[in-house]
Amino acid sequence: MIRHVLIACLLTLSAAAAAQTPAPAAAPSAADAAKGREKTRMCEGCHGIEGWRTAFPEVYRVPRLGGQHEAYLVSALKQYRSGERSHPSMRAIAGSLSDADIANLAAYYAAGSVRTASK
Repeated sequence: MIRHVLIACLLTLSAAAAAQTPAPAAAPSAADAAKGREKTRMCEGCHGIEGWRTAFPEVYRVPRLGGQHEAYLVSALKQYRSGERSHPSMRAIAGSLSDADIANLAAYYAAGSVRTASK
């Protein structure tokens, strides 16, 4: 009985240790953040203003893009482009972007070095 408990404890500890092992770093993105920065003018009008709120289609705060996960940004822009996410302005903007543009913008905003407009 004690042997079974001991084995169960060892298995639990080894599983816990394996879970704490850091995941391998994500492969570097093939996207070009510098090219993404060149495309930010269409984003800055809403996402670059601290505390900006919009009133269409309802009042809500506009999310900050800087520091978001790259894969999330790519997914969100592709969903706006396809119509899976519904926001008229974002659908129009994302519809004008190529896959490379989306990847580059996501790489730029995910870099975390993005600064919002200041006074």
